[in-house]
Amino acid sequence: MPIITISRGAFSGGQALAERVAAILGYRCLSREVLAEASKRYGIPEAKFTEVLETAPHWWERWQESLRLYRIVLQAAMCEVAQGGNLVYHGHGGQELFPGIRHVLKVHLTAPMAFRLQQVRSREGLAEAAALQYIEQVDKARNRRLQAIFGADWRDPSRYDLVLNIAQMTSETAAHLVAEAARREDYQPTPDSEQAFQDLTITARVQAELIMSPKTRNLTINVRAERGEVYVSGILAQSELEETITRLIEGVPGVKKVVADFESPPIEYMYP
Repeated sequence: MPIITISRGAFSGGQALAERVAAILGYRCLSREVLAEASKRYGIPEAKFTEVLETAPHWWERWQESLRLYRIVLQAAMCEVAQGGNLVYHGHGGQELFPGIRHVLKVHLTAPMAFRLQQVRSREGLAEAAALQYIEQVDKARNRRLQAIFGADWRDPSRYDLVLNIAQMTSETAAHLVAEAARREDYQPTPDSEQAFQDLTITARVQAELIMSPKTRNLTINVRAERGEVYVSGILAQSELEETITRLIEGVPGVKKVVADFESPPIEYMYP
């Protein structure tokens, strides 16, 4: 069944719309539950995910921690909770977590600044100038954060299937437009898209396993899964690590076979 992701700017009504779409279609509606799943499976405190995903990364933090770790673990957790489809997700970077999957409907909500100002002023009790500054700060922080984690501009409309100006319609109309799009043949799973999703799930699981292991965390390893067979490649300075990598991957659910193709670094890099 289809998966729907909903992205929005600050004060654009994303949660309310997601809940209404889920009610119309009889789908699950998730957001922070994905962070809880990631925390449970990989032992990273949920508060840490919240800190990374909801605050702007400072330049010195990028030297201290790998944002790649959080992206990989979040994607692995997202693939787990999305098994079976029938899901509406509103939250952090959902449109980036299912690359190449046909039965994912990616929705973005937008609205003119005047509409968003009205929402902020009514909810926060701010004067117009303060409300404008608040929205600009939130949008700037979100853009920096998602750019750092996913390497993508969430404001780019070409990253979405459906962009809705919620100032031009009621929330009920917007919800029915999303629900109707999700019912269309374009977003129904096919055998190929289901297989692509399972391949993505195994790839994400393997990447998460490798990045959570202290022995392989800092290695650059290419991972590709096809129908349960996992192909890994890269450059290893220590050949004995290949056995460690293979053993870790073999323990990942869904993996049937591991095909490794590692190379030693050029001699000039080993002996400068």
